[in-house]
Amino acid sequence: MSKKIAIGSDHAGVEYKAALITFLNELGYTVQDFGPATADSVDYPDFAHPVASSVENKENELGILICGSANGVAITANKHQGIRAAICWLEEISALARQHNDANIVCIPARFIDLDLTKRIVRTFLTTEFEGGRHANRVNKISCA
Repeated sequence: MSKKIAIGSDHAGVEYKAALITFLNELGYTVQDFGPATADSVDYPDFAHPVASSVENKENELGILICGSANGVAITANKHQGIRAAICWLEEISALARQHNDANIVCIPARFIDLDLTKRIVRTFLTTEFEGGRHANRVNKISCA
């Protein structure tokens, strides 16, 4: 059974989002697109919150958010208690975000990395498992609730 993935962006990330949906479908993932559908200017929280909620509520296993710098979507997603959103600009960062931080949303800075690197980062994020062990204790201390 394939993992269910939530994806969303703002206007700066809409092209990467469309390309990632095709890429992920080809890899066998089920992708739920939370928008937007066009490159018209939008407010990133309108898309980051629904993606984060769907991961937090376990409707989707992991999430992908894309905006110009990745900061806005990461800040927004991390307001959700069950979310650990990580800004990733290298494959190694995405692997460590999963292995050590049990990140469940990868945030991509579309204005700073190319699409090929984005695909590698996303693939690494989706295929890397949390190591647990000493990292689990640290992750358990993240929530404020």
